[in-house]
Amino acid sequence: MQKKHFLLLSAASLMLFTSCSKLGALSADNFTVVPNPLETQAGTVPATINGHFPEKYMKKKAVVTVVPELRYSNGTVVQGNTATFQGESVLGNDQTISYKTGGNYTMKTNFAYANDNKAEMYLTFKARLGSKEVAVPEVKVADGIIATSELYKRTMLTSQAAIAPDAYQRITKKKQEANIKFLIQQANLRKSELKNNSVQEFVKMLQQINNDREGLNLDNVEVSAYASPDGGFNINDKLANQRQKVSEQYVNQELKKIKMNAPVDAKYTAQDWEGFQELVKTSNIQDKDIILRVLSMYKDPQEREQQIKNISSAFRELADGILPQLRRARLTINYETIGRSDEQIMDQLKADATKLSIEEILYGAALQDDANAQEDIYKVATEIYPNDGRAYNNIATIEYAKGNYEAARQYLQKAQGVEESKANLGLLALKNGDVATAEQLIASAANANGLAEILGNLNLAKGNYAQAEQNFADTYSNSAALAQLMNKNYAAAATTLKYIKNPDAITAYLKALLNARMGNTIDASEALREAIQKDPSLASYAANDLELSKVQK
Repeated sequence: MQKKHFLLLSAASLMLFTSCSKLGALSADNFTVVPNPLETQAGTVPATINGHFPEKYMKKKAVVTVVPELRYSNGTVVQGNTATFQGESVLGNDQTISYKTGGNYTMKTNFAYANDNKAEMYLTFKARLGSKEVAVPEVKVADGIIATSELYKRTMLTSQAAIAPDAYQRITKKKQEANIKFLIQQANLRKSELKNNSVQEFVKMLQQINNDREGLNLDNVEVSAYASPDGGFNINDKLANQRQKVSEQYVNQELKKIKMNAPVDAKYTAQDWEGFQELVKTSNIQDKDIILRVLSMYKDPQEREQQIKNISSAFRELADGILPQLRRARLTINYETIGRSDEQIMDQLKADATKLSIEEILYGAALQDDANAQEDIYKVATEIYPNDGRAYNNIATIEYAKGNYEAARQYLQKAQGVEESKANLGLLALKNGDVATAEQLIASAANANGLAEILGNLNLAKGNYAQAEQNFADTYSNSAALAQLMNKNYAAAATTLKYIKNPDAITAYLKALLNARMGNTIDASEALREAIQKDPSLASYAANDLELSKVQK
């Protein structure tokens, strides 16, 4: 009885309030909100309000400010952007609404998201008629929020943090060169040239390769002989050929001394214009620009030579400083260094890890499938090579995967100077909702290994769904599927969800959302049950998820 009395009193008060208002009430029919229900984007709830003031509503001296409010079920009230409108007799800069015909308007607003999908959007009004304030009743214009985009805070927890790679290569291609110079118009090997450092190191390397058949492997030896471009082609062709033969003979003699069989590939260049051009470019010759221009203008060797000789002062410098360097033979050993095998590295880790390089230890950790075994090896690396931050960073990635975020942060702080550690600190900032700090840290790690996946999570948080999908192009993860879902690329999302290596409760939840959007309510219901079975806390979340309102829970 008391409740009925209260309702009658409230109704009477409202009638009295409305009758006292000189502007009157507006109804929900006067407003359209897009989207409705509302939808989160980049941590906010944007909305576009299309409104209509009916005819004979806006008095000529009236000023009305529309104040959007988002009222969450947890008690939080967030005010959005306001817009002010004025009658025809008001002197001001706001949009004028005709009294006789009324008027339409569009205003955009944005609310902070308060992690609550139960929310109602109201329009409240501040109005005055002349100098007198008047009351206009508030109007409810939207109900509920779709917060699928905010799932990135959960999907990113299973993302792969950036692993600092090792640089270990079991087989590495290498070469060692020696140069033998000849006098002008001569092709005999001088003893002084055979005793120069490069030739002596060449011989030593042949001996070393021959003695170390397990660690070194010879591909071949190359002999390239040259004549300088001055003089006629026929003379230079014969001269360069002779230089090749004597140099090749010398190499074969050295191989015979150490009883080593190796292929020797020999060739010669009659006029070394290419080498000439490179030496001129790096020289301090006064007229080098003119010489280079001559080389580009004339292709005929005789014409080139004549034009260069015409530059008399420059030619003297060329004869003294450039041409003697082109009368040569280059000897090249092409070989491979062969490092420890996977088995040898693992055996050495167990026996005495101090005999391994940092690259070998990091490589050994990468060979492990078990995260705990990897972490143990990385810890060994930090003890032997404490100044190499990569092992600290990689321990942090393992702690991140375990959900030990503070431990991950502490290890990352020890990995200073490693770009991957900056990217991973950005990932931690993103997890905490600090998008600005995350963006700054990730931007400072442009060359980090595995950066694309972290960038994908950043763009997902910022609402750049198309860019995020590109970042995740080679990734099968919950975050990649969410980016595709938000970008309405449902076929790609289905494929991604199918091939996720270790599907979890969020994977199943994303399947439920995907099927719900595609109208497959039976499959959506099955996927949702799987998600809740794996993580019971998702039951309450799903109960407030408007995308799953038609899915049997």
